[in-house]
Amino acid sequence: MTTEDQLWATEERLWLNGFDSAHSEISEDAVMIFPYPAKIQRGTTGAQGTAGWRTVRMSDRHFNQKGEIAVLAYRVSAERPDAPIYHALCASTYLNDAGIWKLVSHQQTPVDDEAPAQPEL
Repeated sequence: MTTEDQLWATEERLWLNGFDSAHSEISEDAVMIFPYPAKIQRGTTGAQGTAGWRTVRMSDRHFNQKGEIAVLAYRVSAERPDAPIYHALCASTYLNDAGIWKLVSHQQTPVDDEAPAQPEL
């Protein structure tokens, strides 16, 4: 399995299984930005009980690796029971720490998939 394949599998697992099963894949000093409820979270502190999503679909995937750092950027559609489908643009940064890839940064920006695309500046 390539590094890229491994990191995409990890990213999907983090969405589906939640933080309870991911402590070994998240750096203790990771920084994560979540929109609902809006918060900046450090490491896995406060993540206990964070349930995973029922389904997740990642599209428009981009991967970039420079040495021991890799970045995943993508569009996600995720679903939980009794909630509207969540659409966001996401970016995750991983660091190869002594042979183990760990999440060091994750950010989500909610988007309305129904809105027309805006031209880039």
